[in-house]
Amino acid sequence: MSTAWRMKGEYFKNCNCAAGCPCDFWAPPTHGTCEGMCAMRVVEGNFGAVCLDGMIWAGAYHWPGPLHEGNGTLQPYVLAGATPAQREAILTVLSGQAGNPWFQVLASVVKTVLEPKFVAIDFEFDLQKRRARVSIAGELETVTEPIHDLVNGNEHQVRVEMPQGMEYRRCEVAIAKVLRGLGKIRFDCPSGNSSLALVEHTQDGLLA
Repeated sequence: MSTAWRMKGEYFKNCNCAAGCPCDFWAPPTHGTCEGMCAMRVVEGNFGAVCLDGMIWAGAYHWPGPLHEGNGTLQPYVLAGATPAQREAILTVLSGQAGNPWFQVLASVVKTVLEPKFVAIDFEFDLQKRRARVSIAGELETVTEPIHDLVNGNEHQVRVEMPQGMEYRRCEVAIAKVLRGLGKIRFDCPSGNSSLALVEHTQDGLLA
């Protein structure tokens, strides 16, 4: 019997595509390839008896084409302060071996998983203001800011609703003002897409 687990918290992904992630619409990547990052700060969570409250994980990724064609490369990151049990729990979830359709689908289209790194992760997230940031020294740097109206410069709000979504059900769309991969997966994609959401995942799938 698989371990029961839960991760509820703040999640965002920034990629090289134009604002409004094409994956949400079953469309190919804007520029042919898909590269960027995703990260989550777990507000409440557990993996069996292992508490995951306060844990942060992130990933830098690259796909040479549409995700469903596979051949992706992933660099996992886990907060340096995680215990060995917390590290194992998070990496097991990310690998798709602990259930949950979203993580299983991702695992099925990733060919190469680089050695996980346990690092200091600066994580900022404000869903209402559509602002976020992740910084991992020498590895990853990204900053999210709101889309701005081309005419008056005011902040422009766009929301995507996905009642049957596996990754999230609702996300705020913003701009990845800064998006740099500095480690083994390298990219520099300013003005890409940013999707921000509050999510709750379990071994059975996305609850909210």
